[in-house]
Amino acid sequence: MEFSEDDQPQLENPLNLGSSGVLQRSPNDDYMHLQRSIFLVIVIVSAIAVAFTALVFGLNASCSVLVGTLAGSLYLRLLARSVGQLGKGSKAVNKVQLVIPVLLLLAVFKIPQLELFPSLLGFLLYKPSLVIQAIFESRTREA
Repeated sequence: MEFSEDDQPQLENPLNLGSSGVLQRSPNDDYMHLQRSIFLVIVIVSAIAVAFTALVFGLNASCSVLVGTLAGSLYLRLLARSVGQLGKGSKAVNKVQLVIPVLLLLAVFKIPQLELFPSLLGFLLYKPSLVIQAIFESRTREA
């Protein structure tokens, strides 16, 4: 049984190959890769911060930092999801992620074992993680 060229469906660049024949990544793939690498840096920085806090300040403070880092990671994940949906039916960034710091403060005030200052510092650990990721990205692009 033979097929003529007209019988076979023609796919328009199915492997996303450029004009040079090199496999190209879509901007969405680049964004997903950036998100994964940012969250990997956040996990590493958070683990170092929690371990350091446990050694220097004790278990309650380290638990507070851990809760803060979890809240900060959730905040950043919700923000990244909202940014990723821009242009796909959404014209603005959602404000849902702004509930996370409020919930963190409520948890700190309701749970006596949690401390406010370490929790807030843990929440803000995503910011140095973003700076570290930006430095790492700039150095890998130079090389």
